[in-house]
Amino acid sequence: MYNSRKTSDLPHVVIVGGGFAGLYAAKELGKALVKVTLIDKRNFHLFQPLLYQVATGSLSPAEICSPLRLVVGKNKNTHVILDEVIDINPEEKQVIMREGILNYDYLIIGTGVSHHYFGNDQWEKDAPGLKSIENALDIRRKIFLAFEEAEKVSSMEEKEEWLTFAIVGGGPTGVELAGAIAEIAHRIIKDDFKEIDTTKAKIFLIEGMNRILPPYPEDLSQKAKESLEYLGVTVLTNRMVTNIEKSRVNIRYGEEEETIKARTILWAAGVKASSLGKIIVEKTNAESDRVGRIIVEPNLSIKDYPNIFVVGDLANFSHQDNKPLPGIAPVAMAQGQYMSKYIKAQIKGETIPPFRYVDKGSLAVIGDNHAVVNLGFMKLSGFIAWLVWVFAHIYYLIEFDSKLVVMIEWGWNYITRGRGARLITGEISEKNLINESFNNDHYASSLTEKEKVEV
Repeated sequence: MYNSRKTSDLPHVVIVGGGFAGLYAAKELGKALVKVTLIDKRNFHLFQPLLYQVATGSLSPAEICSPLRLVVGKNKNTHVILDEVIDINPEEKQVIMREGILNYDYLIIGTGVSHHYFGNDQWEKDAPGLKSIENALDIRRKIFLAFEEAEKVSSMEEKEEWLTFAIVGGGPTGVELAGAIAEIAHRIIKDDFKEIDTTKAKIFLIEGMNRILPPYPEDLSQKAKESLEYLGVTVLTNRMVTNIEKSRVNIRYGEEEETIKARTILWAAGVKASSLGKIIVEKTNAESDRVGRIIVEPNLSIKDYPNIFVVGDLANFSHQDNKPLPGIAPVAMAQGQYMSKYIKAQIKGETIPPFRYVDKGSLAVIGDNHAVVNLGFMKLSGFIAWLVWVFAHIYYLIEFDSKLVVMIEWGWNYITRGRGARLITGEISEKNLINESFNNDHYASSLTEKEKVEV
C-alpha cells in the first residue's frame, strides 16, 4: 500500500494521466521547485494521432508509445506511479488510488475520453472504437482476418460480406481509417490472394451530418471526399445509424431505411468523458457538458477549487469563441505547458493571463499522398498537405528514437508500398474454424489422392 505524506516543504503537484496534457505538464515542471507525481494506469504515453496506423498495419505499437519513466526520467523531482485513480477528496486534498493515497497541493487531471455510443453501448462488441493500443490491435486483427476469411469461404454472399467494411463517423479518425483500408484492399494486398479479388472490396464511410470533417472548411471537406472516392471509398452523408447487430448496420436516410452487410464495422462517431469525470462532478459540484467533459475556468481550474485543474480532452474550455476547444493533441500540449507556467507563477506569488490557445491548424490524412490541411491563413490538399501532415506528426513524437523509427518506417512503406505490421494476433476459435473455413466439398475437390491420404 503506497501512502504519501509531505516529506519536504516543496509544493506537491499530482498529475493524473500520462497523455499529452499531463506529460507536457510533467516535463515542463522538471526543473521547478516542486515535487511532481505522475499517475497513470499504463506505463507508457500513447501518441494517439498515429493509432490508426497501428490499426491498419503501417506501424507497430512500440513505435507510437514511449515509456513514461523514460520520458520524465531526467527530472529529479518527478515520481511515476503505475496505478489507477478511483476517487478524489478535494476537502482533504487527497487522491485515492487502488493501492494508496496521495496528498497534493496542486492536482492536474487529464484522463481523456472514451468511446461514446450515444446510449447504445451494446454496439461496442460489433463495432469497436479506436482509443487504445488494445483497440488498435483488435481492429488490425479484424481488418486482416476479413481478407483471410473471404479467401476461405465458398459462398459469394459471404465473400462479399467479408470484403465489406463500414466505418461509422466522418471525423478525422473515420476518414483516416477509411482511406487506409481502401489502400490496403485496392493497392497493397491486391496480389496476395488467389481466391478473392481484394480490389472489389467495398468501404463505406457513414456520417450523420451533411459532409465529412464537419469542423473543417467546406472546400477542404469536399476535397477530402473526392480523395476518398478516388481511393474507392463510398462516402454516405446525412445517414443516421439506427442499429448495429450481427454484421449489419442499419442506417436512416430521411424517411428511408438502408442496411449494409459488413463483417467489419468500426466506430469513430463520438466520445464521452472518462469515468473520473463523473467522480469530479460528484465531489466538486463542477459543471459538465452533455458528454461528461468538465467545464473549466479560464485558467483551467474547477470553479470553487482553484488548486484542481482539468486539461486535455476531459476539459470543456469554452472561453474562446464561445465554443469548446477541439479534442486534439496540440490543444492538450498547450494546456500542459500552460499548467507548468501557471503553477510556477503561483509559487512565486505572481499571476499570469488566462489560458489562450493559438490555433496552429487542423490536419487529416486520407492515405498516402492525400491529406487536407487548414492553417487558417492557408488551406492545402493533396501531396503537399500530406507532407505537412507527415512532418507535423513526426515533430510531435515524444522520443527522438520514435521519430527516427517512424520516419524510416514511413519512408520504407512509401517506397515498397507495403504494410510492415500486418500481423493477425490471437487464437482463431474453433467456432471460426467451423463456420468460416472452406466448404468441405470445395476443399476436398482441390486435393490430389495423395494429399487426401496424408490429410
